[in-house]
Amino acid sequence: MEDNETLPVSPSIKVVDFRTTSKGAGWWSAVVLQESYGRRQISLYLWQRKKGQWKRKQKFTIQTSKKWEKVDSAMKELIPGLLKSS
Repeated sequence: MEDNETLPVSPSIKVVDFRTTSKGAGWWSAVVLQESYGRRQISLYLWQRKKGQWKRKQKFTIQTSKKWEKVDSAMKELIPGLLKSS
């Protein structure tokens, strides 16, 4: 885990490990390895800071390696599009 950061996740979720991908004054995103109800999964979180507190705006969860393979494949196909201008 990262230096003295506590993720703003539900108390029912046990954070095993995480990586912050971006954090600024108003937004925080992270990839989180978590355990919930005895199952491990990876979630991508996006929080927004409102009135001094982090509030979850989005969450995308990957429960199986098969689902990850689909996401990974789609990302690899779309990444070259980032380099092209419209």
